[in-house]
Amino acid sequence: EAPELGTPLNPTTYDYTGAVLWNAHAGQLWARFTTYLRRALAEHLGMTQKALNAALRVSFAKVAEYQKRGLVHFHAVIRFDGPDGHTTTPPPWATFDALTAAVRMARERARLTVESDAIGERVITWGERFKVDPISALGDGELTHARVAKYTDAKVAGYVAKYATKSAEGSGTVDRTLMCRPCQGRGHVRGPDGFHDRCPDCDGTGQAEPIKALPVQQHVRQMIRTAWALGHLPEFAGLKLWKWAHMLGFRGHFSSKSRAYSTTLGALRDVRRAWRLAQAEAARARAGLPTTDETTLVTTSSWTYLSSGYRPGEELLAAQVRHDIAHTQRLKQEG
Repeated sequence: EAPELGTPLNPTTYDYTGAVLWNAHAGQLWARFTTYLRRALAEHLGMTQKALNAALRVSFAKVAEYQKRGLVHFHAVIRFDGPDGHTTTPPPWATFDALTAAVRMARERARLTVESDAIGERVITWGERFKVDPISALGDGELTHARVAKYTDAKVAGYVAKYATKSAEGSGTVDRTLMCRPCQGRGHVRGPDGFHDRCPDCDGTGQAEPIKALPVQQHVRQMIRTAWALGHLPEFAGLKLWKWAHMLGFRGHFSSKSRAYSTTLGALRDVRRAWRLAQAEAARARAGLPTTDETTLVTTSSWTYLSSGYRPGEELLAAQVRHDIAHTQRLKQEG
């Protein structure tokens, strides 16, 4: 594989700021897309949103994948269900063509505006390259409005499993945070006198290890450096980009789904736990060992009220101590 793959042809004109801001806001843009998708579907079908929600439920599952150039893109499975979820059949007018039209409208309308005194105003939108394909159930390759579904449910499950094991290292970055933990990336710690002292662990850089010493390509290094610099601007402080610089600014989960798309992780854990217990009991039975008895642990404790707050003499002493501490801090601040 050529080392130039995934790197800009002209690094001096590459928009590293836009690339990092895209990764940082991709999750928010997806959330806005899901909102506009339902609105666009109702508009395309000539219905109100209230009527649409009463007759149809839109469910989705989304996975994020890093491109070689360090940008994330999304793969999503969007499904039409009846009003009560996947156990009910969607209405006949909820077709693949209606979904395609709604996705196209929502893609055009979903956008975020990022304003900054340092970099100006940036509008974050979806790119022009998108594709909507039907997915056939049970691998039957059924016809869907004169289209042959080239994706089966088994193939899509394989794709999701691949993305689950594919992390940011596929784009050439590192697998650890670069934030100095003692100072939380600030470069300073509060000393015993209350003033900011240079962090001895990172020597004031805020980095657990120098960015220039990372074993990565120059393109990835510049994206990390850009994320680190943007994270220290006041308008981007909430994004905590210095914490996610090793992820090239992306802060979201690799996978997310709507609440009614499928079962919950808690339910899956319960089923897995019950299956393991059943396997253990079967193994004990085959070995001729007695089955385990379920026991209940009962803890008995009693509480007795003693007192609350200070006594009158102690309250006076505590107030005097608080006054002395506040007076000392005020004198330090005034020099």
